Amino acid sequence: MTDRRGVIAKRAEELVPGIPYVRGWSRAHRSATTLADKLRALGLDTDFPGLKPDVNVDGDGLVHLGTIRPEAAQLLAQTLVTGLTLELAERLAAQRPPGS
Repeated sequence: MTDRRGVIAKRAEELVPGIPYVRGWSRAHRSATTLADKLRALGLDTDFPGLKPDVNVDGDGLVHLGTIRPEAAQLLAQTLVTGLTLELAERLAAQRPPGS
């Protein structure tokens, strides 16, 4: 899916026989739908109007976020940090001995 620099292969403009594009696109579609559901639950769905599944020339699924406002990127980043912070706090609480 990526080259040696970690850059994603180009989008599939023309399909080549023998490459499983449907599998990659289906995976991207499921992921894009999951992300859209989570964004909708947070009230951020309208901030990502270009969210869509796609596939690259190698048949790997891609999820495009589309062009978004800087504020939408900031909200997404803050949401991720908050979620990770809560997850870490829950893990730490579960590791503490009772009564400590």
